[in-house]
Amino acid sequence: MTVRTTDAPKSPPRPAPVRPVARTLARPRAGGAAALLVLVALLGLACWAFGDLRINVATLTDSASNAVDFGRRMVPLDFPPPGELLTLCAQTLAVVVSATLLSVLLSLPVAVLAAGNTTPHPAARFTARGAIVLARAVPDVVLAIVFFRIFGLGGLTGVLAMGLHSVGMVGKMYADAIEQIDEGPRTAVRATGAGRVQQLVSGVLPQVLPALVANALHRLDINLRVSVVLGFVGVNGLGYAIAGALGSLDYRRGMALALVVLVLCVLVELLSGAIRRALLRDAGSGRKQRLSRWHPAVRAGAAAPVRTVTAPPVTVPGPAARISPPWTARRVRRTTYAAASLLTLAVSIWGADLAPAQFLGALGNLGHTLGLFWPPGTGGILPTLLADLLETVKIALAATLIGAVLALPIGALAARNVSPSPATAAAFRTVVVLVRGVPELVLAIVFVVITGLGAVAGALALGVGAVGLLGKLVADSLEEVDPGVEAAVRATGAARGQVFWSATLPQAASALVGHVLYQLDVNIRSATLLGIVGAGGIGFDLLNASRVLEFGVVTTVLLLVFGTVLLVELLAVWLRRVVR
Repeated sequence: MTVRTTDAPKSPPRPAPVRPVARTLARPRAGGAAALLVLVALLGLACWAFGDLRINVATLTDSASNAVDFGRRMVPLDFPPPGELLTLCAQTLAVVVSATLLSVLLSLPVAVLAAGNTTPHPAARFTARGAIVLARAVPDVVLAIVFFRIFGLGGLTGVLAMGLHSVGMVGKMYADAIEQIDEGPRTAVRATGAGRVQQLVSGVLPQVLPALVANALHRLDINLRVSVVLGFVGVNGLGYAIAGALGSLDYRRGMALALVVLVLCVLVELLSGAIRRALLRDAGSGRKQRLSRWHPAVRAGAAAPVRTVTAPPVTVPGPAARISPPWTARRVRRTTYAAASLLTLAVSIWGADLAPAQFLGALGNLGHTLGLFWPPGTGGILPTLLADLLETVKIALAATLIGAVLALPIGALAARNVSPSPATAAAFRTVVVLVRGVPELVLAIVFVVITGLGAVAGALALGVGAVGLLGKLVADSLEEVDPGVEAAVRATGAARGQVFWSATLPQAASALVGHVLYQLDVNIRSATLLGIVGAGGIGFDLLNASRVLEFGVVTTVLLLVFGTVLLVELLAVWLRRVVR
């Protein structure tokens, strides 16, 4: 029997599973979206402030004749006699160096408490960090007004005002440096049974010493420019002489002294930069020498793998054996630096005329004097204070916008990996140094004379002055990007501009945002200071209140400025954390 079979119908083939396409972009985060909205809002507010203050071509054009007239009135420059000029420079440098020394001495213990790896307790760390923020938020001119009331005219007022305010910056930088140390040496010292102080001296201090000196020198540059501002509230030196000359409308003498300040700032900037580079070079060579004792490959400069070397037998030196290190060129250089530094500090303390009797005698009236500043008062002008505070914020926003527009291209051309040639980078670095050497108060005085009293002068002064700080930060951030990413993009045949927009700028974007926010923070405090010369804002109310002895109003202005600066700083900290 034959069985007929039929083929069963074939089922259609199953489609191949669809693989999900891999995401090329990270999923948006709520924090990132919020940060972007905040940045856009800040940009919009800055543009609004720029327009509301009426900073435009018409304003600058109308002021052209004033600029020409001011130029005629300030030349020829009238310099004081050489002996008087040297005395003013010596007084200024003595006060500045003494104030920087005071800030270092106060910042070291505060930084140890504020650093997470050296603090004895979280409460101590929180308190130390709070003290750093408080010192940074209180303008030094406010401290100078308070100390002038307590200690009177003289260098002591400037030393205390600049020294205490500098703790806000120096203490933070020192704490950050301590938190970034290598814990190995400290652990080794602890293993020998050393106490906490011995660990700090032997395991922590040698590692952070170059950073401590570099930050102190950087603060010295800043304090030299700040000393001009404090001269308007009674601190001796070049600033006080400039205030007297401009108060009598002697622009030839005032601008001559301002030029002297510029030359001093540039010289101190160049000297401190050379010392910082020498310290970093010595620190790097010292690390290499220590490594070469154990790693032959490091000593030879090769990349070969390190072989295990049998250590020679340990010998105990006899009584006549040499245990001190030899006098190498590096040791001689460091000893010379130390001796010169100690001599400079001693001469500065003597030249600042810091009389212990004056300090101790004023402490007896400290309670009565501080009672004049409390409770806060408004003098019936609270609406005026709030309106001037808003104007101060607008000045800071507009100045930050002007500074960013000017500093971003200048800083990019000053960066060696972006500039078309080393000569171009050096030229723009020189521009940054020169602008950085001009105190904002001097710029404010110039713009007040040209554009008249008001917020326009303050915004232009801070905007131009921002090129010095922001341009340097932009150049440094662009130079610190990973060169490997730039090389990879360049290997595809990309041009210089394509490498910048595709590799260099994206890597430095978060740092640039942080720098602009830091500049906004600085501009709010600076806008308060410039008001004392008629450049708008709440600083004018501060100066008037101190002159008519309305110290309760001074305290109110201080609290308003402190609250504003604290809000901006908290916003900046949050944005930097999210953008990173």
